[in-house]
Amino acid sequence: MADVTERMLALLSLLQTGRAIGGDELARRLEVSPRTVRRDVDRLRGYGYPVETQPGPGGFYRLAAGRTMPPLVLDDDEAVATLLALAALAAVGPAEGGIVDAAPNGIDDAATRAYGKLDQFLPTRLRPLLTAIRAGLETSPQQAPTVTAQHLSTIAEAITHRETITFRYVDAAGNTTERRVDPYRQIHHLLRWYLLGWDTRRKDWRVFRVDRVHEPVRTGHRYPIRDLPADSASEYLRQNFSRGKETVHLLVDAPAEHVVDTLKFQDARIRSANDDHTAVGLDVDSWQWLVLVLAFVDADFRIDGSEALLRSCRLFAQRLSAATDDSRTDPALRPDKLGGWHH
Repeated sequence: MADVTERMLALLSLLQTGRAIGGDELARRLEVSPRTVRRDVDRLRGYGYPVETQPGPGGFYRLAAGRTMPPLVLDDDEAVATLLALAALAAVGPAEGGIVDAAPNGIDDAATRAYGKLDQFLPTRLRPLLTAIRAGLETSPQQAPTVTAQHLSTIAEAITHRETITFRYVDAAGNTTERRVDPYRQIHHLLRWYLLGWDTRRKDWRVFRVDRVHEPVRTGHRYPIRDLPADSASEYLRQNFSRGKETVHLLVDAPAEHVVDTLKFQDARIRSANDDHTAVGLDVDSWQWLVLVLAFVDADFRIDGSEALLRSCRLFAQRLSAATDDSRTDPALRPDKLGGWHH
């Protein structure tokens, strides 16, 4: 990296991860000598960045936390990614509009405010770039329940400190219960926020919609570590959603890119079988739901499921075929010949 400014930004980006990094690793990643790394670290300190140093064998550099920092330094790609992430998050909520109509006190509202302030915390060089992107960007609103940044923060801190929380929970039927939960993970899945935790009164793992959690309070009580009930919280969430459903496998005669785009709003497991075929796994409530999904797949496909599901699909296919075969319909009973419609 011959350009000093570019190298300094790259060094600061590495240090802002918060972890301790050895001088040799920094030199390798920046493609410079350890001596140059030391000089660049001294420059950062001169700019006001609190870089801690541990000399000798096993030594490292680390950006100290909890101190007043100069303006946020992002490289061009990081600045663009941050702006677009804020725009996308601000567009998700129960309100009608996009970036300007976020729900009050929701995480989308916080993202909207940050979207308009971000350039104030960036170096002068990057501000025109963000202004240009903002002027040429629109985000279409996506309807989803909003959550507050305060709730997410309270739960996150409780997870970090292994601290039990209490809250009121309103389920899908509108029933309210008081909960005491050991929180383990927050999960963002299909525009929803979920909490996976151990319900201390029910003595079992539970998944809660965070938008239905009210008045979460940290109790100060530390809970013991438990093994997660699956390989990950996301996997447990999927398992929870699939209970009582039938797993169906599809082989679609189309590339994975086409299938992913068609099923982007479905909780589908998609992998490429080869260049022209894609394997799909779906957990379905009924064969009717499956048929509705497949109606949007503009390609041939094969279905592997239970015999009852396959039989229902065959019967529907026969009905659909008969419904479009004019030769089998009495002319007097054609839909366009019938009158006396009732509304």
